[in-house]
Amino acid sequence: MSGHSKWSTIKRKKGAADAKRGAIFGKMIKEITVAARMGGGDIGGNPRLRRSVEKARAISVPNDNIERAIKKGTGELEGVNYEEITYEGYGPSGVAVLVACLTDNKVRTVAEVRNIFSKKGGNMGDSGCVGWMFGKKGIFIYDKGNLTEDALMEAALDAGAEDIKDTGDNFEVTCDPTQFEAVLKNLEDKKLKPASAEIAMLPQNTVNIAEKETAQKILALIEALEDNEDVQNVYANFDIPAEILNSIA
Repeated sequence: MSGHSKWSTIKRKKGAADAKRGAIFGKMIKEITVAARMGGGDIGGNPRLRRSVEKARAISVPNDNIERAIKKGTGELEGVNYEEITYEGYGPSGVAVLVACLTDNKVRTVAEVRNIFSKKGGNMGDSGCVGWMFGKKGIFIYDKGNLTEDALMEAALDAGAEDIKDTGDNFEVTCDPTQFEAVLKNLEDKKLKPASAEIAMLPQNTVNIAEKETAQKILALIEALEDNEDVQNVYANFDIPAEILNSIA
């Protein structure tokens, strides 16, 4: 697991998202609207919509809000037309960063993202400058609890997963993104419900960060990007030791 994945796990366990619940609600509503627009409003027949709705419900987004978002996506209600766009750049120490956005105003979003990079010690690059360093994967995170690696490995490989890693507090299961829904269903049929499940961009190589000061600068950039209302996800290839991450958290 990359340092960024570890940092995401730390934030999830500490409940850091609660302080920004309003902003997170807004991001989830955008995602639901776009998912419904692209694949229709039937949750059973639209995997992306189903995942988005499950995530929204997990953080207690009201059902009325979810239903309105779906109807805006399908055109039953008037709504904003969001566009998906990914920006690329570099953070401190040359860390590669992908910024996935949903926006109704590209001019505003690109200016804000560029400004964040500049203020936080990074620089925004051209399209394709770092994208080749990442690959799309289905990723499932399991809290260890009473779960053993051997038991999970047997079930995961049986379900069609590619790999499983022990990351300290968690197990990380990965799969081909085209097999995401099938692997998830097979695992859940085996009573193995993940703490989180998503299709994400995982780095093929990582930049090791050994100094706390540098780590703080990188995480400040990542958090500033994540705080932007048009940013849905931020992916990076930093690898920060757990002891440094824990001391920062």
